[in-house]
Amino acid sequence: MLFASTMIMSMSGGAYIFGAYSKALKASLEYDQDTLNTISFSKNIGISLGIVSGLINEVTPPWVVLLAGAAMNLAGYLLVHHAISIPGAARPPVWLMCFYIFLGAISQTFASTGALVTSVKNFPNDRGIVLGMLLGYAGFSGAIFTQLYRAFGGGEDGATLLLILAWLPTVVSLLFSFTVRVIPRSSSTAATAMGLGRERKGVLGFLGVSVLIGIYLLVLNVVEVKVSRLPTHVYHITNTLLLFILVVGPLIIVVKQEYHHTYTLQPPPPPTTPSSSAPSSSLQQDVSIRPPSMGEQEINYSVLQALCSKHMLLLFVTTACGIGGIMTVVDNMSQIGQSLGHSQRAISMLVSLVSLSNYAGRVLAGLGSDYVVECYKLPRPLSLTVTLLLAFFGHLLIAMGLRDALYAASLIMGFCLGSIWTVLFAVVSEVFGLKHFSTLYNLSTLASPVGSYVLSVQVAGRMYDHEAQRQGHLRQDLACVGVQCFRASFEIVAGVTLLGMVVSLVMTWRTRAFYYARFSAGVVAITAVTTDKNIKQEGALADQNKTIATNQSLSIC
Repeated sequence: MLFASTMIMSMSGGAYIFGAYSKALKASLEYDQDTLNTISFSKNIGISLGIVSGLINEVTPPWVVLLAGAAMNLAGYLLVHHAISIPGAARPPVWLMCFYIFLGAISQTFASTGALVTSVKNFPNDRGIVLGMLLGYAGFSGAIFTQLYRAFGGGEDGATLLLILAWLPTVVSLLFSFTVRVIPRSSSTAATAMGLGRERKGVLGFLGVSVLIGIYLLVLNVVEVKVSRLPTHVYHITNTLLLFILVVGPLIIVVKQEYHHTYTLQPPPPPTTPSSSAPSSSLQQDVSIRPPSMGEQEINYSVLQALCSKHMLLLFVTTACGIGGIMTVVDNMSQIGQSLGHSQRAISMLVSLVSLSNYAGRVLAGLGSDYVVECYKLPRPLSLTVTLLLAFFGHLLIAMGLRDALYAASLIMGFCLGSIWTVLFAVVSEVFGLKHFSTLYNLSTLASPVGSYVLSVQVAGRMYDHEAQRQGHLRQDLACVGVQCFRASFEIVAGVTLLGMVVSLVMTWRTRAFYYARFSAGVVAITAVTTDKNIKQEGALADQNKTIATNQSLSIC
C-alpha cells in the first residue's frame, strides 16, 4: 500500500511546473501577462481546494477519490493540450481555459488526499515520517516530469509536456487506486509491538530511496547547467535509470518487509514465570513509555472554533504572505527567465530546480523543526519565521535582476515552499488537535490563492504588462525584456514577505508556553516511567540472559 502511495504521489506535482509551459500557452493563445496570471490563479485555487476531496474521502473508500482525480487530470490537461497544439482549433475564452487549468490542478488534491491520508492511517506510529516522505515525493515530481519531457524531445511549444501531464498520472492512479486502502492491524498487541521496529525501518527505507532520487535529479540538473544540451539518447539512459530507482528501490523494501512479516514476525510465547512478564526488549520498553504526541492530547478544536481563533488568523496571514510571494515566483518563472535572457531550456531547468528544492524543504523542515521543538522546547512556528526570512532574501535576489542569481533564487523559493507547507500542517495538527485534522489541513491551504492573486495577478502581472507596453512590445510578442520587468513588483513581494515574518513571530510568541509545557511534560513522563521500568526489570534481566543463553545452546545443537 505504501509503495502504491509513493508512486501516486511522485506523479501528483504537475501543478507546480506551470512555468515550464506558460510561455507556450501565452504565445499560442496571444495572452498578455495579466491574463496569464489570471489563469495561473485558477490553478492555485484548484490546488488549494483540497476540502472537496477531503469531504468525499470521509464517506467513500480511497479508490473513489483516486479514480475521480485521475478522470479530472486527464480531462483538464488534455483540453489544455488540445487548445495550444491542434492547428485551426478555436481559441477558448479565458474563463474556459481557467476551468481547464483548474480541473487539472484540483485533481492533484484528490491524488494526495487518497494516498497521503490513507498512508497516515496505516502508519499511525510513524505519521510524521510518512507525511514528510510522501510530500517529498510530490515535491520532486515536477523534476521527474521535466526529465521525461526532455527525453521526448523537449520542444519549445510545451505541448509534449502537457500530454505527459495528462496521461502519466492518470495511468499510475488507475494502476494503483485499488491497492491504496486502510489495512486493519494485527489483533495481537504483542505482535504489533514486535513488528514496530521493522515497520519503521521499512518507512525509513522508503525515505532513503526518495533521498537517493532527489540527489540523482540534482546531479542531472548540475550536469545540464554545465552542458548546454545533452543528446536525446543520453536522456533515454538517464530516464531509464531514474525510473528503475523510483520503482525497483521501493519494491526491494516491500519484498523484505513482506518476507519478515510472513516468516519471522511471530507472536511471543506466553509467559511461564512471573519474571518473564517483564518487557523482553528495548523496543517494547520504548513503545510502553512513549508519551502521547501533541496531536493526541485532549485539546481538540472543532472546525468552527479553529476558524474563529486568533491562531488560525495569524497562520492565514503568514501563509498568504509567504506562499503568495513564492507562488508569484513559481508562476512567473518563465517570464522572469525570459526577461533576464535565459533560453527555454534553461527555464525548464529552473523549474526543475524549484521542484527538487521543494522536496528538500519538505523533508528537512519536518526533521529540523521536530529536532528544535523536542530538544530546545522552541515553538514550531519559529520555523516559519526562519523560512520567511530566507524567502525574503530570495525575492531580493530576483529584484536585483542578476542573471545567474536566478538559479540560487529558484533553489531558495522551492525550499521555502516545501518548508512552509510541512511546518504549517504540523502546527495545525499540534495547536488544533487531530480530531478534525483532515478538514483543517485542507482549509489551511486556502490562504495560498488569496496571496497569489494579490501578488501574482494584481501586482506582478499588471506591472509586467505596463513595462511591456512602455517598451513597445505589447502588440508584437507581448514580452518584456530587462531587469525592470519584475524589479518593482518583487520589491513589493519582499516587503509583504517581511510582513508575514513579523506575523509568524507573533504566532511564535503566543504559542511559546504551549510548546514548552507540552514537550517538557513529555520529557518528565519519559524520565519517570523509564526509572520505574528500570527498577522493575533489574530482577528480570538475569532470567532473560539465562533464557537467551539456553536458546543459543539449543540453536547450536
